Amino acid sequence: MSEPAALACRPGCGACCIAPSITRPIPGMPHGKPAGIPCVQLMPDMRCAIFGQRSRPDFCGGLQPQIDMCGQDRHQAIVWLTELEIATAPTA
Repeated sequence: MSEPAALACRPGCGACCIAPSITRPIPGMPHGKPAGIPCVQLMPDMRCAIFGQRSRPDFCGGLQPQIDMCGQDRHQAIVWLTELEIATAPTA
């Protein structure tokens, strides 16, 4: 049985560059990125300006598009990623 084909990012989405928090420094965001705030590396066309560069956080490279995460549209992706952020946030 063959593996399913990898899902490609939805053009113009950028949900994974907005919804989750990133704790590692990002160029232009030395303290990381809070949840719900667009990454400073997110370009107007919703692509990552540091894609493929060493300065891109490991989290970003590890977050791969999947049907459940991406949903039918950008709004569904934001909702899913926000719920994941809440569910995995450290408790005080």
